[in-house]
Amino acid sequence: MTFTTYADMLRPAARKQALIYDVTLVLGGSVLIGLSACIRIPLPFSPVPITGQTLTVLLMGALLGSRRGSLCTLAYLMQGAAGLPVFQGGHSGIAYLAGPTGGYLVGFVAAATITGLLAERGWDRKPGTTFLAMLAGSGMLYLFGLSWLALAIGSQNALMAGLVPFIPGDLLKIALATALLPAGWKLLGNRS
Repeated sequence: MTFTTYADMLRPAARKQALIYDVTLVLGGSVLIGLSACIRIPLPFSPVPITGQTLTVLLMGALLGSRRGSLCTLAYLMQGAAGLPVFQGGHSGIAYLAGPTGGYLVGFVAAATITGLLAERGWDRKPGTTFLAMLAGSGMLYLFGLSWLALAIGSQNALMAGLVPFIPGDLLKIALATALLPAGWKLLGNRS
């Protein structure tokens, strides 16, 4: 049997059980994204903190695939918009989504989608392509995040406050995913 993502390996064949499985993964993934928001390092010169969310979002895309990965990020955004304190620092609400970091939050959906699409095509099986998939997901996140942030603080300031200080940490997160995902497939016998 061929599996396109890790999540597909355990997915039940029966329609009702598969739906319950998918909903559980989507909601569970949204909770993990919220929990990873607790890992945060505020930067005094930027409205954007360093968080564990980017790694979680990229992994959710790769592990769950594009559809479930994007749905879990959308569920996370809806939970925060509805008032649950799931955004970094315990923030929530529509006003927070409209703030300077809102583009990064919306970018989570695009990041999980592109990472999931690439994982569905086997890009999470080898270190080189996993690295490129994670880089593409991060690129989508920055495309949305920096565009939005630039509206609030200007283009030049957005690069210095919303990109440059995050590059080392993002490369570390990408390296971690690059090591874990192919290793997992190797342990599972590379069922592709």
